[in-house]
Amino acid sequence: MIELQSQIENKEYKLIDLENKLKPLGYVVGGGWEYDHGYFDYKIDEDEQGYLFLRLPFTSVDGELDTKGVHVRLGRPFLLAHNFEAGLDHTNSDDPNPLFNQFSAPVDPDGEFPEEFINTGKEYVEELEQVILYD
Repeated sequence: MIELQSQIENKEYKLIDLENKLKPLGYVVGGGWEYDHGYFDYKIDEDEQGYLFLRLPFTSVDGELDTKGVHVRLGRPFLLAHNFEAGLDHTNSDDPNPLFNQFSAPVDPDGEFPEEFINTGKEYVEELEQVILYD
């Protein structure tokens, strides 16, 4: 994980306003959200070994994230590599959701982020700042 300082840190916005600005750029609310915090994820790259993400954390300021009109405070963006096991996908015949859980388990959910993509990540943070602060 590589943290990237940003002008958007500690700024507060309505969650729906952020979603409306970031989703058209390709950001999604990551699957690991809870009722008090979550992440906007942007997939920078993908290969047979895993994924590279720019992740923008946020925490609830005035209610649970599924509450209409909730405000969130943005955290420090960071770059994250999510590496998978090589080889066949692992499935469990007792799994009630085999279509959703058929992929390889992460070998390292916080793998080493490739040097050649760090500047790309910084450029995406600059784009975030422009879209969030000035649009």
